[in-house]
Amino acid sequence: MRKGAATKQRDWLVLLNAPTTGGVSLIKVIKALGDVSTVAAASVRDLTHHGLAKDAATAITRPDSAKIETDLEWLSHPDHHLLSWDDDAYPALLRRIDGPPAALFLDGDPGCLWQPQIAIIGSRNPTAGGLDHARDFTTTLARQGMTITSGLASGIDSAAHTACLDAGAQTIAVNGTGLDLVYPASSRAVAERVRSQGVMISELPLGSPPRRQHFPSRNRIISGLSLAVLVIEAGLNSGTLITARKAAEQGREVFALPGSLHNPMAKGCHRLIREGARLVETTADIMQELGPVAAQLQMEIRQRLEPSPEAGKTTVGSKESLLDDADYSILWEVLGYDPMPVDTLVERSGLSAREVSSMLLLMELKGLVKKQGSGRYFRA
Repeated sequence: MRKGAATKQRDWLVLLNAPTTGGVSLIKVIKALGDVSTVAAASVRDLTHHGLAKDAATAITRPDSAKIETDLEWLSHPDHHLLSWDDDAYPALLRRIDGPPAALFLDGDPGCLWQPQIAIIGSRNPTAGGLDHARDFTTTLARQGMTITSGLASGIDSAAHTACLDAGAQTIAVNGTGLDLVYPASSRAVAERVRSQGVMISELPLGSPPRRQHFPSRNRIISGLSLAVLVIEAGLNSGTLITARKAAEQGREVFALPGSLHNPMAKGCHRLIREGARLVETTADIMQELGPVAAQLQMEIRQRLEPSPEAGKTTVGSKESLLDDADYSILWEVLGYDPMPVDTLVERSGLSAREVSSMLLLMELKGLVKKQGSGRYFRA
């Protein structure tokens, strides 16, 4: 790592380890003082003048050097990352919510955060039918090119992560603890698989325990990253309803699966439907509604791929150079002018669902393929 980048990373860790410094307050003071290094070097007086609490300001001026060194050692692992709000790679949809995280700790593949995502959430104590629905919807959505995002909780969350992994697709787990911890303990095996086939993320510093107040904050990240939220089962007092309502406030589509009138785990979904969530019976109901938010994500990715004044070319090259790549050439040969679902493309190309989904997104942005609302792709 370059010296300047290492210094910036250390400065971010100083800020993130200070108490009671949420994303809003940190971003506000960074904007006011110019950059993170200036904030890390500021006085208590300047920091409190720009809205930080005194204990947070004091912690920034007197950082715990041992804790910072521990964090830096963790970040030295090739799969560990710190993605700050001022980084171009910070996910576009999350940046747009009210109160985005100032930074994210990552364990796994950072590229997952720019894939089109659907959050699948629900009860920690679902019925057997609810678990079946979570697995079925997840598997089908993953095969249609969607990355599944959830919260690693027991029940519906873990079922969704596991089904996505079993389908060979990527999944994102948003933690309510530091990434050196796994909560609940029953999710440790799932967490290990997520790290190797997706990414674990948290806005909390390493060592942060599972406190009650962490989880509503965690939930805004789940919905903020996603194009839409699908609620499988939820009781009337479930925290899942908070996530769904936060998603609606963020302008995300909210889908809810209806259930039996006699199932207490269906009552939360029925309430959401009465409040305006879309009732869904199949994944086709979901895919047809994702156009507007998906267009936002595509616009942001296209801007990242446009030529820069310095480089004079995109990071991925022309259409022709893209097809010079062996894997893209294989996928291109499989594609036809008749719309084809992602799982068929995976089967015929011999590529993984994760590879095909990522490649199709880029090919669509380059004008090589088009996508139907049902998640089928064909040559442009």
